[in-house]
Parts: sequence; C-alpha cells; structure tokens
Amino acid sequence: MSASTTGGSIDSSQQGCLWVVATPIGHLADLSPRARELLHRVPVIAAEDTRISRRLLEERDTAVRWVVLNEQSEDKAVAELVALMSQGQSVALISDAGTPLISDPGYRLVAAAHEAGIQVSPVPGPCAAVAALSAAGLPSDRFLFEGFLPAKASARRQRLATLSALPTTLIFYVPARDLPAVLQDMADQLGAERLATLGRELTKLHETVRRDTLQALQAWCAEDSNQQRGEAVVVVAGNATPAADIVVSALTRELAQALPPSQAAAILARLTPLSRREAFALVEQQRS
Repeated sequence: MSASTTGGSIDSSQQGCLWVVATPIGHLADLSPRARELLHRVPVIAAEDTRISRRLLEERDTAVRWVVLNEQSEDKAVAELVALMSQGQSVALISDAGTPLISDPGYRLVAAAHEAGIQVSPVPGPCAAVAALSAAGLPSDRFLFEGFLPAKASARRQRLATLSALPTTLIFYVPARDLPAVLQDMADQLGAERLATLGRELTKLHETVRRDTLQALQAWCAEDSNQQRGEAVVVVAGNATPAADIVVSALTRELAQALPPSQAAAILARLTPLSRREAFALVEQQRS
C-alpha cells in the first residue's frame, strides 16, 4: 500500500472529526510527528487515565479539554463527546498506551460517531500485539488476537482448550505478575512443547523478548521474579497437528470425561479409524 499525504490531513480548518490516535507503548520517542502535532492542536482529548496521558502534552502551550473515557464513565462520556463534535469541535481519542480500542475502551464512541455522521480518522502507530508479533519469529500471515484471558483459572483453561486446535498464531495480553500461572495453563492446554515468544515491557528499559517452548518459558518466568513485573504479550504458535488428529483428540477427551472407559472406547472405535484396543488406550491416557 503506497503512502498518501492527502487522507486525514491535520488541517486547522477541519472540525468535528474524531481522531483515533495511537500513542507509545513505552518509549515516548515512538509518538509519531503527526500524532504529536495533532495532540498539541486538538481542543478535546478523550483518555482512559488522564494522569498517564498528560505526559504526552507537557510542552503544549494552549489549553485542552480532557474527558475521561473508561468503563465506568463511558455512557456519559460518549454523549458529551458526540455533542462536542456535533457542535464543531474535533476530539482525539487516545489509549493509556498503544492503539485505542485494542483491549481498551472506545468502541462505543467510535460507533456513536459513525451513527452521528461524524468523520472518524485513524492516526496509526504503536500496538503491543503487532510489535510482539513482529519480533516473535512465528508465522504472521494469519493470527488471532485474543487479548486478555479470563482471570479465573478454570475459565482461562476452558478458553485455552477452545483455542488449542486453531492452526493460526495466537496473541495474548498478560499482566506480567500472572505469567507463571498463565504460561502453565498454556502449556497444559496448548501443549508444553509448543513454541511461543514472550514480549515483556516492550520498548521500555527492561524489555524482554524470548522465544522458547511454553513449558520452558513458564519455568524461566517462575524462577526469575523480574519477569513478573510490568505488562507482557505472549505470542503462541498455532497447532500444527493435522485436523483429523485434532478431531480424534477432542472426541476422545469428551468421551473419556462423560462415559466409562469401555463404553467410551467402543464409541470412539466406531466413529474413527482406530481399533478397539487403540481407542481404549487413548481413553485411558486421557483419564490418567
């Protein structure tokens, strides 16, 4: 795709636009010149935490109106911001770090702006998921961004089991303090020897980028408390097992949990190319 200087121009005469502005995920020098100029000129900025976002505007010499947009204030903030844009004021939507709406609030504001006929224009830049994927050394032609897994262990394991058969690269956001537990669940549900890359504190002083098996990454993070600080992205290789084997494995797991071994093996042998003996061995393996 070729670059263009015509779309999304920062023209001071342009009014009533919602700018969706990417901000640094760590290193402040990653703020693009275009984003910097816009954030120093737009009259209204919507941010999840204004205390964090104000550091981007320390040199701004004109006043700016801040609107807090988070899960608690979203309904009220969306109505206020749409009203301001309808009256001709432009708004910049920013995240605490990275590209807005990627595991952050803002979807309802963008949708409401479209519904109100307000122009929406992205100002692209840093994104932790894409940054981690670019450094992961794993297939990047197809990937699934899963975001944050459930905090409750049982729900997290269930979600990982659902994802285990997918052949695409998987991307997860993980609070670094949870890495030992989450990586162990990943190893259990996705496969201990599956390749993954840990990207922790990306672009910051204590950045970590390490590629290894899930089990090896788990052991390393559990032993090194420094790896349990900050924010992390875990990029996991997709399942390389043939689809037929995945189906047999999933069917075996379900039958082993629901039925006595002999009955489960009989059904498995009837529905797959496995012999009764092979089916029984698989069922017993699942139950052990």
